[in-house]
Amino acid sequence: MRLGVGAALVDGRLLPGDVEIEDGVITALGVAGGRGPMIAAAGFVDLQANGFAGVDFQVADADGYARAGEGLLASGVTAFQPTFITAPEVDLAAALAAMPAGGCGPRIIGAHLEGPFLSPQRLGAHDAAGCRAPDLALLRRLLDAGPVSQMTLAPELHGAFELIDELVGRGVTVSCGHSDATAAEAHLAFDRGARTVTHLFNAMRPSVPRDPGIAMAALARTDVTVQVIVDGHHLAAETVLVAWQAAAGRFALVTDAVGAAGMGDGRYKLGGTEVVAEGGVVRRADGTLAGSALTMVQAVRNLHALGVELEDALAAASSVPARIVGRDDLGRLAVGAPADIVILDDRLEVQRVLVEGGARVAG
Repeated sequence: MRLGVGAALVDGRLLPGDVEIEDGVITALGVAGGRGPMIAAAGFVDLQANGFAGVDFQVADADGYARAGEGLLASGVTAFQPTFITAPEVDLAAALAAMPAGGCGPRIIGAHLEGPFLSPQRLGAHDAAGCRAPDLALLRRLLDAGPVSQMTLAPELHGAFELIDELVGRGVTVSCGHSDATAAEAHLAFDRGARTVTHLFNAMRPSVPRDPGIAMAALARTDVTVQVIVDGHHLAAETVLVAWQAAAGRFALVTDAVGAAGMGDGRYKLGGTEVVAEGGVVRRADGTLAGSALTMVQAVRNLHALGVELEDALAAASSVPARIVGRDDLGRLAVGAPADIVILDDRLEVQRVLVEGGARVAG
């Protein structure tokens, strides 16, 4: 089967020609005869999605995941990590147990546990009552409760290095976030095996000239990938561009989406707490930013609108996040790779989405 596109994003560049797939696998790229304005790109990989389409993943059942999955697919996402914020152990274990095996339309990579081992000084929208000091026994129980692919923790907390060692040993991606770490403390964590940071600059120690903090430490290292929310609310445009210029090629788009994504203004839940979406901004009652209403395709458009080349913006939504979680099979178009593909028109609107070659969204 041919997709009928004029070009495809392959190894960071647009390759003219069509794409051919068979039995869920890409069999040819740059096929002669492809024409028209539509392009094929690897399906987007969102490493931080708290919810979507009115659904809060922390309390979602199978029907909720199915509904959210439809919305994620429509925004170009073919793989994602349901993200569970700080909560009591019993609630996190229940959320992990309820996560569908395999997928809900898009593939489910595994859970992203954003907490509970976070800095009390940098909680953002997280509930302080659910926070815990690093506890290896608790971590092991959570990891045994369901498939976890990423954990966000504050590396400066006493005992955090023991957790990092356990996570790395189990093949779980360690991300530093909700952290008051100094640059020196961050470097120790990165040396220990942490390889990424959660929503760069947000819920982090502020960077000043003689105290650059964890954000600048991450940007300064070529072995650390940064995850960034580019929604026009979490970061100023200049901040995004400085991060991009420092970390192009290791800059991953994430949404931090809550149930408002794909919906509109209104009241939603984040980890069971009510949040309000208004004008595309999601906040708790006290005014704290609480996730976003962003979609991955809009994040790509936003980054591209700041002057980033389209090919690079698309990679930031696909191959870079896939690399963070060690999934070579995701986020790329290559002969022999699974046909997880988003087809975009010249306005960067999603026209079709395929997962393993099957059309999940048809234009």
